[in-house]
Amino acid sequence: MSAEFVVPVSPVVALPVAGSSAQFPVRRIYCVGRNYLEHIRELGNDEKEPPIFFTKPRDAIVQDGETIPYALATANYHYELELAVALKSGGSNITEEHALDHVYGYAIALDMTRRDLQKQLTARSGPWDVAKAFDHSAPCSAIHPVERVGHPARGSIRLTVNGQVKQDSDLAAMIWNVPQIISRLSAFFDLQPGDIIMTGTPAGVGPVQPGDVLVGSIDGLGTLTTTIGARA
Repeated sequence: MSAEFVVPVSPVVALPVAGSSAQFPVRRIYCVGRNYLEHIRELGNDEKEPPIFFTKPRDAIVQDGETIPYALATANYHYELELAVALKSGGSNITEEHALDHVYGYAIALDMTRRDLQKQLTARSGPWDVAKAFDHSAPCSAIHPVERVGHPARGSIRLTVNGQVKQDSDLAAMIWNVPQIISRLSAFFDLQPGDIIMTGTPAGVGPVQPGDVLVGSIDGLGTLTTTIGARA
């Protein structure tokens, strides 16, 4: 006998798989903060502190090429370009040695941020949810399977806004690499197939305005294009 739900069931959130008609169903989105030294310095944070973890809801995902509204309740709406890791399996207390065995593929993502709210919350040691985990805050490209792109550990990570370069770094500049991130995250969470991990952003973050076109690129992964729409 089928279950009767009292409210509409949320649709499956999925990302396309590059070069295929298949889809990657998204379970959770984990994010790493403060994982590039120059970004830590540009925001005036303590560079001796380890990177931190936070989450976004899976329905914050936005497909490549879409327009997102300028976020509610902010006057300082920022981009943060990141390498995203898509898991095909998981578990808890995964060792660094075996961490990459759980990776299905990689993508380009944006961690859109209400920077003014983040600063207010940080000042009073509050959680970042309203600054990070809001609607349309996770634009993401198609997933590129490992068998086609390998495990990118170095290479250009670059963002332009209206054709002007804003972020320009190398994946090798990450403080924690992908195996270290997966291993450490699995000490706190039982990771599962469908999880996405956004690995942190390099220096050069900044504000956007309605009409801006953001194009992120990572060597071997193509591009992610996101347009900022009108204020809601």
